[in-house]
Amino acid sequence: MTKSLLAEFTAREGAEDEVARLIRDYALKVREEEGNLTFDVYTKAAAPRAFWIFEVYRDDDAFRAHLNAPYGAPFNAALTPLIEEDASVLTFLEPLAARR
Repeated sequence: MTKSLLAEFTAREGAEDEVARLIRDYALKVREEEGNLTFDVYTKAAAPRAFWIFEVYRDDDAFRAHLNAPYGAPFNAALTPLIEEDASVLTFLEPLAARR
C-alpha cells in the first residue's frame, strides 16, 4: 500500500525565496528516489509564504528510505531557521475506500 502525506510549513517573512530555492533543490533529489512516486510542491495562492508538499511513496519501506536519505537532515537543518514552525507539519493520508 502506498504511503501518502502532506507536509506543511510557512516561510518566515522575507525568507520565502530562500525556502523556495531549498525546496526546489531538495525536490530534485527526492524525485530520483526509487520509491518516490510523487513529490509536488505548492504555495497557497492567498498566502505565498505557506508551502504544501504532497508526497507519495511506493510503501512504508520506501518512505523509511526517504527519511534516511543522506540529504534529508541537511535540508531540514537549513529549512528550520527559515520557517515559522519548529518543523514541517506532517499529515498522513489514506485513500477514501470505495463505498457501495
